[in-house]
Amino acid sequence: MGKAARVVQDWMLPGAIVLGVSLYFLYRALPALHPIGHQLHVAASEGQRLVIALLLFFQFVKISPHDLRFRRWHLWALLFQVLSFLALAAVVAFSPDGEIRILLECAMLCLICPTASAAGVITEKLGGTLAGTVTYLTLSNLAATFLIPTVIPLVRPSADLGFWAYVGRIALKVFPVLVLPGLLAWLIRYTTHRLQRVLMRLSRYAFYIWGVGLTLAMLLATQALALSHLSAGAVACIVLVSAGCCALQFLAGRYIGKGRSESLTAGQALGQKNTGFLIWLGYNYLTPVTSVAGGLYAIWQNLFNSWQLYRAGHRPSR
Repeated sequence: MGKAARVVQDWMLPGAIVLGVSLYFLYRALPALHPIGHQLHVAASEGQRLVIALLLFFQFVKISPHDLRFRRWHLWALLFQVLSFLALAAVVAFSPDGEIRILLECAMLCLICPTASAAGVITEKLGGTLAGTVTYLTLSNLAATFLIPTVIPLVRPSADLGFWAYVGRIALKVFPVLVLPGLLAWLIRYTTHRLQRVLMRLSRYAFYIWGVGLTLAMLLATQALALSHLSAGAVACIVLVSAGCCALQFLAGRYIGKGRSESLTAGQALGQKNTGFLIWLGYNYLTPVTSVAGGLYAIWQNLFNSWQLYRAGHRPSR
């Protein structure tokens, strides 16, 4: 790896975090942009969803359905994720409105959030297995696609829609982001081989595409935090909840994969979350403040990943 490429790899994720936060404060400092604030928010939100879908698409372009082999650690990781989400959702459903409920919703979203579309990119760079990561990515996305539209209406009922109409609305938002990219990638794989080869070459830019997605995610999370009017104590609690959920899932994944030569892969698959989706989901379907947890989770996981990439890139060659 060239020196310039190594510097970009080492600093792109922290740089994207700083850039996303800075762009929001730049917007606040320029009154001329305020009249189009809503349009800018929609553009950032939809752009973020596009990046999520594009990264998933590139992951599936590189993987054949035959490579998606189920491992025992996939089952244990999925059970950990689903059962912890359902347990917290049950508590939230019977909790009164207030800061405690918000913290529980933050933890709930951090736990059910599917594996990041960039997880395979990071895992490959760290020496893990792409196929194992993408298999779990597929499983976690399927679980989120079915569970989120069913559970969220129970936790935060819609005043305007009936239960099933609300379920349908969320499902229609979730499906294009989490499922459609994989189906489209495999359709191209089996029908247009020349296009697939071109896309596989382009997939090496997925790491940089994620930098764009992280920038947009941090911009939206900073906006949510700035408009939340939370007390300093509540913000500190969300910081602790997001950091705790991040550490718990990376450690749980490493433990689940331990002894099966897939500790690193399982840790990345369970710990590295699609925080752009988490921010979008919290902002639109729960209390908007919960999206702050997604932004903070993005900071913790990307600082951890930056440290891991730095270690891997500067490890002495044998």
